[in-house]
Amino acid sequence: MVLQVQTSTYEAKTQEIAKQLLEVTQENRSFFASLRDQMRWDDKLLAWAMSNPGLRVQLFRFIDTLPALRSKPEIAAHLQEYLGDESVELPAALKGMLNFANPDSMPGQVAATTVATAVETLAHKYIAGENITQVIKTVERLRKDKMAFTIDLLGEAVITETEAKSYLERYSELITQLVAAAQNWKTIPAIDEADGEQLAKVQVSVKLTAFYSQFDPLDAEGSEARVSDRIRTLLRHAKELGAAVHFDMEQYAYKDITLHILKNLLMEEEFRQRTDIGITIQAYLRDSEQDARDVIAWLKQRGYPLTIRLVKGAYWDQETIKAAQKHWPQPVYNDKAASDANFEAITQLLLENHQYVYAAIGSHNVRSQARAIAIAESLKVPRRCFEMQVLYGMGDKLAKALVDKGYRVRVYCPYGDLLPGMAYLIRRLLENTANSSFLRQNLENRPVEELIAPPAAKLSPQNPKEDGAGFVGAADTDYAEEEARRKSAAAFATVHQQLGKTYLPLINGEYTNTSIFIDSLNPSNFSQVIGKVGLISIEQAEQAMKAAKAAFPAWRKTPAKQRADILRKAGDLMSQRRAELSAWIVLEVGKPVKEADAEVSEAIDFCKYYADEMERLDKGVNYDVSGETNRYLYQPRGIAVVISPWNFPLAIACGMTVAALVAGNCTLLKPAETSSVITAKLTEILVEAGIPQGVYQYVPGKGSQVGAYLVNHPDTHVIAFTGSQEVGCRIYAEASILKPGQKHMKRVIAEMGGKNGIIVDESADLDQAVVGVVQSAFGYSGQKCSACSRVIVLESIYDSFVERLVEATKSLNIGETELPGTQIGPVIDANARDRIREYIEKGKSEAKLALELPAPAQGYFIGPVIFSEVPPNGIIAQQEIFGPVLAVIRVKNFEEALAVANGTNYALTGGLYSRTPSHIQQAQQEFEVGNLYINRTITGAIVARQPFGGFNLSGVGSKAGGPDYLLQFLEPRTITENIQRQGFAPIEGAE
Repeated sequence: MVLQVQTSTYEAKTQEIAKQLLEVTQENRSFFASLRDQMRWDDKLLAWAMSNPGLRVQLFRFIDTLPALRSKPEIAAHLQEYLGDESVELPAALKGMLNFANPDSMPGQVAATTVATAVETLAHKYIAGENITQVIKTVERLRKDKMAFTIDLLGEAVITETEAKSYLERYSELITQLVAAAQNWKTIPAIDEADGEQLAKVQVSVKLTAFYSQFDPLDAEGSEARVSDRIRTLLRHAKELGAAVHFDMEQYAYKDITLHILKNLLMEEEFRQRTDIGITIQAYLRDSEQDARDVIAWLKQRGYPLTIRLVKGAYWDQETIKAAQKHWPQPVYNDKAASDANFEAITQLLLENHQYVYAAIGSHNVRSQARAIAIAESLKVPRRCFEMQVLYGMGDKLAKALVDKGYRVRVYCPYGDLLPGMAYLIRRLLENTANSSFLRQNLENRPVEELIAPPAAKLSPQNPKEDGAGFVGAADTDYAEEEARRKSAAAFATVHQQLGKTYLPLINGEYTNTSIFIDSLNPSNFSQVIGKVGLISIEQAEQAMKAAKAAFPAWRKTPAKQRADILRKAGDLMSQRRAELSAWIVLEVGKPVKEADAEVSEAIDFCKYYADEMERLDKGVNYDVSGETNRYLYQPRGIAVVISPWNFPLAIACGMTVAALVAGNCTLLKPAETSSVITAKLTEILVEAGIPQGVYQYVPGKGSQVGAYLVNHPDTHVIAFTGSQEVGCRIYAEASILKPGQKHMKRVIAEMGGKNGIIVDESADLDQAVVGVVQSAFGYSGQKCSACSRVIVLESIYDSFVERLVEATKSLNIGETELPGTQIGPVIDANARDRIREYIEKGKSEAKLALELPAPAQGYFIGPVIFSEVPPNGIIAQQEIFGPVLAVIRVKNFEEALAVANGTNYALTGGLYSRTPSHIQQAQQEFEVGNLYINRTITGAIVARQPFGGFNLSGVGSKAGGPDYLLQFLEPRTITENIQRQGFAPIEGAE
């Protein structure tokens, strides 16, 4: 299918206007031919980035890092590390500059000064000022050129409530100072008046996410309440002073909730008649035309027009990457021409509805602007009802040409410190240097006909096949979609109606009554019984073992494809029951909704991945030679006992169980007592999927009795365990003892936790590092074996990091995990709560208490705790706490950081936040962990992408979700046959 706008009505006029605009905006020379020595370094950097894709990537990575570097030797060293990469083909001038042996040397300092100055100059091209005084000078200069403005405040990511409040205060102050300055500005009719109406001289642009640090579509109501209060304050202040406010659009995940909040707010009596407010539509989004139609329909109902700023969109790379990683449909067009065509279609839609909406056409593409003018003139759209917009520093000549033609032009002017402005700069550089960029094509003097041709593009699929994709996992729920939130709420309602039911063990295909029952409680509210669970006796454990032994001969002979298909069916059933299973996880073990949903994805992935893996292994390997066949085959080991934990009650229980089953082993699942209802649900699914009688059995029981009995049983072949180091070591020891009648050695697979550290070095992106550490340390209240319990921070940034870490943690919402706004829920039970409290008291005697948050009393809650100045060998830095307690350790340099990170008995997960290539490389080689995560959170391993498991005292066995995990449940065999008979043998291919 080809996406193309209607060309017949407006095309001739579009072409005519576009040619006029191009004539006055085009360079009269080739951009690349102009690269002469007298060019400024900032121009050279841009030119080189355009002509060399490898250099472009490394240069932009260096520019991203630059604000964090505190000295010239640091800048010089990073310059060499990024641009000295073998993959980068350097221009002669840059190669000569980088030819220094020592970053401390004079040539090194010259190189650092030259490039840092060039980048700063580059930044000033796109950033209108670093403070309000500079911005006022910039906008006064724009007004002299008859251009209006809108001001956007650059800033660090809003990750704390302190920062969110500061954002509101800074905008209020910005409006106050701009309006004060505007008292001295003469009225310029071209931009301050239209069709007899006075327009606001001052306009600011704001982002909704910056008004609330925990802004989240999942918590749509809570986010709306917090954000709307702050927007009302800003809008009242703006009205009092006579300023206009425009709302920017951000990442796709926030689009629907942003439009929803603004529509509700701007229908309130106080704001309904306001026409000095605007919202934004991004044309690169596939659903943006429908959004525009919906907004227009809403504006007709509202009765008073607003501005819609139409832009292409600034997060294309980010959106495509996120969708690919999450296995979600691509929200953006994959082809630039498709975005351009959509932009023109929406332009026409806005201008045809000019009585309801004011159009602000934001583009540096001459054709796009010409198209808008052609439509506006043909429809005789009043001048009040539309304007043209450009970004500061990017469309200067086009803006001047439009002003000269008598159109109202507004320049979008970001201002703020260069450090937080760097992300904005990178987006602008990406836009300017992309092959598909109109600005670049114009600079390259492409033929006029090519530049102004109607955009036509083949629409790419919304779910493109991932390059080189092997196993593609289940997609997590996208809670930005209202339907997903509705399904989740409905699932909770359904599950609540089922609370308190009784769940019995499954032995030899029958649900069997027991003499002992326990109540499984909601840790968020321990007066609520999730279910009553029957616990088996030793005698019943023996019955289950006999049933497994009897079922094994038939199950081992069941074709691998048939066993794999049962797993696939189980995965499909989980997909159908996803929202319900998530709700059970939330209620029984106190895991927040998004994390519970991700756990269901992991369980589905285990089913599908291990099914594929077993079929692969079942083919065996042929090592034939002439006259002889050699087959390398696998057979199941026998009976597997799975002892699963409560912290991933569905995913880990499912993963260990289905791995054993698909390999042909009969399997007994003994779950943790506190999560036995969820494993009962897993049992329902496996039975429905077709697991034969006796092959799989659900045997909840007292761990110290039933678990020990099954571990020590002579008919047990494999023990798969996830839990504490203490219990894991005991199982390992007991399994090694040969019992009477036992003719095999038991295989133990044990994952036993960690004391995981994240290193934050001086080049780290602190926005990213603080958010990543908070999520890794306090997600699910620190009750993940992969959780961050130590963060190791270099001295030069230690204080600033701790300050933001504490503020970000303070901003988290603590409460019942069923509530969508909750980030921190309870710990699992009273024993865990009391043990963690003991560790907190020990921590107070050996380190500085930086934060201890209060927590609700009704459930098993512990508020997050942060200790600073923790000694590396302290109790809280060495022992696994399994709760929301974080130790922050100060180190002098990166070598010491690695030594501290490796200085525990564990080796499970670790993380590094760094933009120094040599540090990243060194960590890859020397950071002793099973899973190392660089510049991201250290929790949330994904099947077949980040197979999970560690070594040392973190575990024994292969990594779950990896290519060799099933081998632990199989015995390899080699079968050799001599196929000669009287000196002859079959020859392959012989006639």
